[in-house]
Amino acid sequence: MALTPIVELGVSEAYEILTTRFGVSDLPPLESIENEDWGRDYLLVRFLELPAETLETAGLTLQASANFW
Repeated sequence: MALTPIVELGVSEAYEILTTRFGVSDLPPLESIENEDWGRDYLLVRFLELPAETLETAGLTLQASANFW
């Protein structure tokens, strides 16, 4: 199974994964961050707080794909 790099997630998708899959409950409301320049970065940083093994169980990785750049 190929893992999806977190940098490929959109704001709403990242928010959904963090809140429903990982139970993160201290995020600002999606509506307040989804159109902000810092919103996506904030969510991606929150993924860094999770162990790599935990991300892998959700099909995610911290590593960018080879064709990202």
